[in-house]
Amino acid sequence: MLVITEVAYLLQTRLGAEAEVRFLADLAEGNLIAEPVHPGDWIRIAELVARYRDLPLGTADASVVAAAERLQVQEVATLDRRHFNVVRPATAPFTLLP
Repeated sequence: MLVITEVAYLLQTRLGAEAEVRFLADLAEGNLIAEPVHPGDWIRIAELVARYRDLPLGTADASVVAAAERLQVQEVATLDRRHFNVVRPATAPFTLLP
C-alpha cells in the first residue's frame, strides 16, 4: 500500500487529478495489481536503503526494487528516473517505462 499512495501522490502533483483518477481506476479494474511486500523483502529493502543512503533511495523505491528482483521483473514504470537510473538490481538492469 505504501507504494500505491506514493504513486497516487506523484501522479496528482506532477500530472494532475485526472492521471491519479485513471491510475485508481486501473487498480479497481484489475489492470494493475499491487504486489505486497513479502517478509523476506524487508532485509533486501534495508540493504538497498543502506547502500544508496546518499541518494537517498528510501523505503518505497527500495520496496519496488526488492519486489522486482524477487519476481524477476526488468521493466519498471516510474516517474522517478533519478533514483532508478542509479540503482543496480541484483538481477538484470531495469528498463524504465514510460
